[in-house]
Amino acid sequence: MTQKSYKQRVTDLDIILGASVPLTIDRGQLEKILEEEAYDILVVDSQHNPLNEPRLVEFCTIAKELGIPVNFRIKHTRHTYLIGNFVDLGPAGIEVPQVETEATSEEAVENFYYLPKGKRSVGGAPRLNVENYPDSFDYAEWWNKNGVLWMQVESVEAVEQVYALAKPGVDCISFGPTDLSFSLKYSEHPRLKTVDDCVRHVVKTLEGTHKAVCFRSFSPDKRQKYIDMGVTIIIETPNF
Repeated sequence: MTQKSYKQRVTDLDIILGASVPLTIDRGQLEKILEEEAYDILVVDSQHNPLNEPRLVEFCTIAKELGIPVNFRIKHTRHTYLIGNFVDLGPAGIEVPQVETEATSEEAVENFYYLPKGKRSVGGAPRLNVENYPDSFDYAEWWNKNGVLWMQVESVEAVEQVYALAKPGVDCISFGPTDLSFSLKYSEHPRLKTVDDCVRHVVKTLEGTHKAVCFRSFSPDKRQKYIDMGVTIIIETPNF
């Protein structure tokens, strides 16, 4: 039986465990993490960390050699125009933080996918799996079927309009629980009072769409709680 791709597992709503790690982690530390827990993806962040593009290329190369895809959170919501450049560096997926508008989702999709699905420019030697598709049209077709795009909701307002943010081409809605907690503190929403209320609302809203929901639970002891709520991608922070 052919092993499912990362994209297929996301859209099939399989349970996926992710390890949130810094770009500065070395290969030995990564190998130790993956030996101790069967993580399915590695999640790296530039929103709250320095971004070194050559290091991102090196990191994605190591991850590929270890057989695990990389999901990369870009620095800022307004950097959706740079998504094509970021995936040219080797990630299998992109996460856009603090998404609030349909326009952000639309621009992200446009820059993430090649024609006819988007308008991403063609190029980039470090692109994931490019060595297997020397023909640019073949590679574009492969990427459009395999790249994984996340939109992150981090406010009550974003949670309320999540269905509109989950545009065609968006594979996953992820949570930023800390920023969402700040939004909830100053919100007077009649129903959404806690982060868990927001998770339940998003899961319910996206039922039947094959859009995954991701939550950063940070530690394994909270894993089952969110799986039981309908979350299918869990991000944890392993010790190393």
